[in-house]
Amino acid sequence: MMYELLTTDGKAKRGRLHTVHGDIETPVFMNVGTVAAIKGAVSTDDLRQIGTQVELSNTYHLHVRTGDKLIRQFGGLHKFMNWDKPILTDSGGFQVFSLAGLRKIKEEGVFFHSHIDGHKIFMGPEESMQIQSNLGSTIAMAFDECPSSVAEKEYIKQSVERTTRWLIRCKEEMARLNQLPDTVNPHQMLFGINQGGTYEDIRIAHAKEISEFHLDGYAVGGLAVGESHEEMYRILDETVPYLPQNKPTYLMGVGTPANILEAVDRGIDFFDCVYPSRNGRHGHVYTAEGKRNLFNKKYELDSRPIEEGCQCPACRSYSRAYIRHLLKAKEMLGMRLCVLHNLYFYNHLMEEIRQAIEEHRYAEFKKSKLNGFLINDKK
Repeated sequence: MMYELLTTDGKAKRGRLHTVHGDIETPVFMNVGTVAAIKGAVSTDDLRQIGTQVELSNTYHLHVRTGDKLIRQFGGLHKFMNWDKPILTDSGGFQVFSLAGLRKIKEEGVFFHSHIDGHKIFMGPEESMQIQSNLGSTIAMAFDECPSSVAEKEYIKQSVERTTRWLIRCKEEMARLNQLPDTVNPHQMLFGINQGGTYEDIRIAHAKEISEFHLDGYAVGGLAVGESHEEMYRILDETVPYLPQNKPTYLMGVGTPANILEAVDRGIDFFDCVYPSRNGRHGHVYTAEGKRNLFNKKYELDSRPIEEGCQCPACRSYSRAYIRHLLKAKEMLGMRLCVLHNLYFYNHLMEEIRQAIEEHRYAEFKKSKLNGFLINDKK
């Protein structure tokens, strides 16, 4: 298992990550299935049809509902959800941020109250690795703290130091788990996470430190949590050069098509975000000319597909008018078709990005795409 850097165009990387569940062509967008399913009634057969390379599930959520030990009894997450391609599992570290009112952080780990029924949960680095090992994901994320973007600098500094100590424990525990004779996936990979808020000095120091751990990949976490897009790009400009270029670099929880185009230009090659499925469930669909709101009355008699020329299942068979009718009638099919279109749009955008980098025309491609998005539903 290794990452091949096939070519670069400026800072943009075109790579290939070899895994036990197949190759991942990068840059790649990972389709988010938090609880082992894409919200919007999207099956794994659908994911194959729309060109999905990687599915992403969440350690905390699968642990508290259904349970990782039950999933292990089915042979792991791949068999449980009938998906034979790569899966990345988030570590549960983001829930340290998003469930701030339900948790308490200590050196040994984090004490939660379940957001479902309130029962007490403890998760530390070892527990996160054990849960992810039970799930048998292709790539496991290290357990970290994602501090608030408005936290004081001294708190962020201490938080990052603790995240580094947790990373050491994650690496040791994963090495132990991968050696067990009955482990679900003995080839599970580990990505570490860079933190530091919007303080470039903390970010750079942390990037340098975790680069010495020789991990399978490196993520930039703690962005897209309240800071401006300009701040996020500034942090990427400062931080990414200090992460290993010969390893995959993952920007967690990002983002819009424009965010992805900008981040690829700064050396990022893994992405995930709930936007395509969340927006699709509300009738907002992505096109090369920006987002369309299919609830708008102007689509009532529009016989065209969501995006002309698109080869997704929705655009090949249905009109804007029909999908709008389904949404207005609160029929699940309308939501499903919008989600399928959005995920296809993201996956196809990544194919175009990879081709542009290969042909060394990424700057021109990015500019053209960004200009197209600014049309913003004028038709």
